[in-house]
Amino acid sequence: MLGPVRAWRGEQELDLGSPQQRVVLATLLLGRGRPVALGELIRAVWGEEPPAAAVSVLRTYVSRLRKVLEPGREPGRPPALIVSVGDGYAIRVPEDSLDLAVFEQRVTEAKRRYAAGELSAAGELLHAALGAWQGPALAGLPGPLAESECSWLDEQRLTALETRLDIDVTLGRHDTVVPELLSLAARHPLREQLCRLLMLALYRSGQQVGALEAYGRTRDALVTELGIEPGAPLKDLHHRILTADPSLLPGPTPAPFPAGGPFPFPATGSSPAVSPSPAGGPFPFPAAGSSPATDPSPRPDPPAERGFPDPVEYPATRPAQLPADLPAFVGRQAELQRIRALLPEDGSPPATLVISAIGGMGGIGKSALAVHWAHEVADRFPDGQLYINLRGFDPTGSVMTPDEAVRVFLDALGVPPQRIPGDFDAQVALYRSVLARRRVLVLLDNARDTEQVRPLLPGSPGSLVIVTSRSRLSGLIAGEGAHPLTLDQMTPTEAFDLLAARLGTDRLAEEPRAAGEIIARCGRLPLALAIVAAHAGVRPGFPLSAIAEEVRDSHGSLDAFAGGDDITTDVRAVFSWSYKALSAPAARLFRLLGLHCGPDISVPAVAALAGLPPREARGLLGELTRAHLLTEHFPGRCTLHDLLRVYAAERARAEETARERDDAVERLLTWYLHTADATYPHITPNRRRIPLEPLPDGCRPLVFTTREEALEWCETERPNLVGAVHQAAGSGQPGIAWRLPAVLWGFFYLRSHTHEWLDTATTGLAAARAAHDRKGEAQALADRSAALRDSGRLEEAIGPLREAMAIFRDLGNAAGRTSTVANLGDAYLQAGHLRKAVEYTRRGLAIARATGNVWSQGIALSNLGDAYQRLGRFDEAVDCLEQALAILRAHDNRWVEGITLDILGTVHRRLHRYDEAVEHYHQALKTHRDIGNRWGEGHTLGNLGDAQLGAGESEAARGSWLEALAILSECDHADAEKVRERLARLG
Repeated sequence: MLGPVRAWRGEQELDLGSPQQRVVLATLLLGRGRPVALGELIRAVWGEEPPAAAVSVLRTYVSRLRKVLEPGREPGRPPALIVSVGDGYAIRVPEDSLDLAVFEQRVTEAKRRYAAGELSAAGELLHAALGAWQGPALAGLPGPLAESECSWLDEQRLTALETRLDIDVTLGRHDTVVPELLSLAARHPLREQLCRLLMLALYRSGQQVGALEAYGRTRDALVTELGIEPGAPLKDLHHRILTADPSLLPGPTPAPFPAGGPFPFPATGSSPAVSPSPAGGPFPFPAAGSSPATDPSPRPDPPAERGFPDPVEYPATRPAQLPADLPAFVGRQAELQRIRALLPEDGSPPATLVISAIGGMGGIGKSALAVHWAHEVADRFPDGQLYINLRGFDPTGSVMTPDEAVRVFLDALGVPPQRIPGDFDAQVALYRSVLARRRVLVLLDNARDTEQVRPLLPGSPGSLVIVTSRSRLSGLIAGEGAHPLTLDQMTPTEAFDLLAARLGTDRLAEEPRAAGEIIARCGRLPLALAIVAAHAGVRPGFPLSAIAEEVRDSHGSLDAFAGGDDITTDVRAVFSWSYKALSAPAARLFRLLGLHCGPDISVPAVAALAGLPPREARGLLGELTRAHLLTEHFPGRCTLHDLLRVYAAERARAEETARERDDAVERLLTWYLHTADATYPHITPNRRRIPLEPLPDGCRPLVFTTREEALEWCETERPNLVGAVHQAAGSGQPGIAWRLPAVLWGFFYLRSHTHEWLDTATTGLAAARAAHDRKGEAQALADRSAALRDSGRLEEAIGPLREAMAIFRDLGNAAGRTSTVANLGDAYLQAGHLRKAVEYTRRGLAIARATGNVWSQGIALSNLGDAYQRLGRFDEAVDCLEQALAILRAHDNRWVEGITLDILGTVHRRLHRYDEAVEHYHQALKTHRDIGNRWGEGHTLGNLGDAQLGAGESEAARGSWLEALAILSECDHADAEKVRERLARLG
């Protein structure tokens, strides 16, 4: 199959006949043992216009193949290889006799070896798998099937080949693979992954010019053939090669991982902007240049007397969250020696929990030192590295709470959101249980105080916690035995080395006095030195004396440091100098960025904040990034250092009027609201939308075309959206504060972000009440109730709905009252109060009928039918559900239609009408699948298995339950355990 279609018996090659006859054999083999219908075989050979005698000719081909494959078969004995099944055929051959199957097995085994950290073994398996190919798949075969399958198979081969080359480059074989990559890139000029590997291999082989030329060829091909520019990963690698990024150079050969699987790697050269192997391959490999590490020594068992928490097992997730190390880290050798001494000299794991508390003023280099040391010792902690910015001194005041941080860590450790308890103490207990008997490195950056840190400490020995803070964290030192390290200014030599690493030793040697003055004026503060170096670096023709003069002229115009945590005269002078060098539009944008409340910001959001077209905003962001006043930490996403954010906010207060500041914040918050609303019809189609205020000038929300795009945007922007709710509540925008959670409910529900849902709904409720916005209050109460129900706090969910119902009644809002009464009925139903559920659902139905709200009528009838079937009132249940179906189908409410069909199936199953039950469950499955409701599909498959078992079809039941188990396990749903129990009882 992997080349011309050929077959052997022992050492003898068989004559498979004409090309059309070989197509028949290939089609059967591609079926992998499943029956292939006669019509499918005909289309494979002749397409949509077969000859009149196609059936008889096809049967002749099959007869001839049987004789070739089984020449010794006795007359009258049924064939053993090509067997008749219905109106078609199936082929029965061992998997290991088919080269395609062997190829797939080797690729799968390579995946397993890679997961175990055995990169060399994985590469050898891929070499062997690819060596079985004898040319293009199905070479020489005519017909449409050969065309389609050949393309698919060759794509599998090319993807495996890219992955093998990726491993070769990772293992330092870049010189060896360059000729192969040159040939492949010439044959496939539009494959960016091949270009990326070629560029990296050439660069590592000392051919920087060749690497840049390879990029140019691929870019020209993409622009000419497709009219597009290369993707961000390729552009990023091109930039890093242009700047001779030292992190691209090969490191030591990676060691294997411990049992349990690898850490999630960054891409080539440890940059998150360089993508790994392309999606669609047989399994994901990290890109070349990643450096997995391990510690093969056994893990210590925690002493029993300490009472460590029992470990909680989740699928092996090994986080690798450390930010990238500085490519030119210099100095701090004395401090490094002190903290290195905290760990055993022999490289073994610590016998206790080790806590290092690194303190000092803002901009002194605490985070840089912590990240550098963390990378240095990461291989001692094979269970992963956790990192979080606690925002302890965030200028906006948005300090990360301990419960938010714990949830972030639980998510990184693979704990599904729906398994995270609502109680904070229970969250901490779960976090420590997950970490029990693991060796991890935890970096807690920018902590505010001991109380913020203490819940994030692991509860068992063998781990390392690094904390940075502008506070001394005396409680952590006294109570938890943390080892303090306070950073001071760099020494003059270290400061000189820092400038030399960025500007070159020769440039400093030519003007030593100017270099000394720059160092002195910057107060030997790393952040200030880095900004000055960046400014001087983009003006290589300027003498350093001119740079020093500019710094001197601005010195003394700003306040001095007033304590360990305050911004110093020197830093602010440098900021001011860099700020004044900006163009007027870039300076305005810098000021406005100080008004943003979230951890980072996207280009479209920046455009909204400034009231500019995205293209213009992107250009200004580039200017700010080049001036080192802004960091693009991910393509298209930027963040401000906390000191720079303070400075930007100060400049905004000084140079922008109150009206200008308010307008900018309103544009940004409105952009978040309207873009979130644009996701609504994709995530929750055909649902009633929340009325919004008109867009202000200069605000252009995003547009989405697919559900996946909408969900991805919400997930990426989730911290900013939550922050926007709080900023709106605190900045006189209550309408945005309650509307934003209302339009995000579908996202919060689908992704199980119940904590953020409840938090934002509660904040929106408070804002609406403070503004005496009764309509907003009612909506926020309904949203809070929904979040409580999703959190499992079913009884608490009832009260807010009763309040909302009273407000809607007072306002004369029939639509709001209808939906709230219906939701109240559903709340009672989920809480098990069935008679009240019937009462309120019937009231909601009556209101919907009186107001002509047909959409709500369909949902209410479905809920009422569910309540009746739970009460055993089956005739009434069927009547309601059939009425519901008619309405739901007429108004294209497919979501509830699938649920209603499932309930109808349950009614018939409970009445032992198994045939009708199975039929309704199958209809429900089709509807769930049409709209992509995976949980609904799994739930209905479980019910279908129950009906099939009741009908005496135990094997059919087993099949349905196995499908249900696969889906529910994929969703990590609690119902998966119930399905396992059913399968266990079946035996």
